[in-house]
Amino acid sequence: MTQAVLKTVQCISPAGLHSMAYKEWGDPRNPNVLVCVHGVTRVSDDFDVMARELSETYRVVCPDVVGRGRSGRLQAPQYYVIPQYVSDMVTLLARLDAESVDWFGTSMGGLIGMGLASMPENPVRRLVLNDIGPSINASALARIGEYIGQDIRFTTFDEAAQYIRAISATFGPHTDEEWHKLAADVLRQDKDGKWTRHYDLQLSAPFKAMTPEAASAGEAMLWAAYDAIRCPTLLVRGKQSDLLLPEVAEEMTRRGPKAALVEFEGVGHAPTFMHAGQIQVAKDFLLG
Repeated sequence: MTQAVLKTVQCISPAGLHSMAYKEWGDPRNPNVLVCVHGVTRVSDDFDVMARELSETYRVVCPDVVGRGRSGRLQAPQYYVIPQYVSDMVTLLARLDAESVDWFGTSMGGLIGMGLASMPENPVRRLVLNDIGPSINASALARIGEYIGQDIRFTTFDEAAQYIRAISATFGPHTDEEWHKLAADVLRQDKDGKWTRHYDLQLSAPFKAMTPEAASAGEAMLWAAYDAIRCPTLLVRGKQSDLLLPEVAEEMTRRGPKAALVEFEGVGHAPTFMHAGQIQVAKDFLLG
C-alpha cells in the first residue's frame, strides 16, 4: 500500500518567510500531478483515502495551507488571504517541477484553484471545485468566521472529537471510525495536555476585518476570475450546502468554464471524498 512522504517548501509573504508542509503520494517522477487543497479549518490529511486510491495514476500532492496543520504560521495575520495562498502554491509547483497539474479544491482550496486557473499561462489542466463558488452565502461565512477564532480547549480527546463531529455534521453520514479520523487529523495537544485545534487562531483576522463593501468587491473579483477560467471544470455540491447556494451553482454551469455540476444527496458543506461513490465522481472527471 502506498504511503505518503512528508515534505516542506519555503514560501514568502510581505511579512517574511514561512514553511508549507505537504504530503506527496505516488511516484515523484510521475509527470501527472494532482494537487488537492483542503478547506479553511482542515488539513492535507483529509485527502488520505482519495490520494491513496489515485496515487497509481498520479503523483498526488496535498499541502497544509499556511497557518494550518504542519505548516508554519504567518507573522502578519492580514495575509491569511487567497492571493497569499495562490502565491504559496506557485512556489510549491516550482518545487515539484510540474509543468501542468490537475487541481482538486475543497471550499477554500477551490477558491485558491480558481485564483490560479484564472491567470494567463497557468498550469491547471483540469479543475474540481468542491462546494465552492464566486458567491458565498453571507450567513454561512459569518458562521465560519465566528467559530474559527474561538480558543476552545478540551481535557480529553473524546470531548474534542465530539466537538469536531458536531461542527462538521454537514459533511454528511460517516462511520465512527471515519469521524475519529476527521477529528484526529485536526486536533493537537498543547503544552498543558489540553486538546485544541491545529491552526493559528489569527486566521479569523481577515474574516473579522471584512466589511460589506469589501465582501461585495471580493465577490466581483471572484466572478471575474471564474469567467477567465478556460480548463474543463467540475463543480461538486452538497445538496444541503448553505455555503454554495443552488442558484450560484446553476449560474456556474452557464458562465466561464461552464462547469459540469454533480450534487450529493444528504450532504451539506462539504463532501469529504472519503467514500467510494464520491471518489469515483472525481476519478471519472479527472481521468475521463
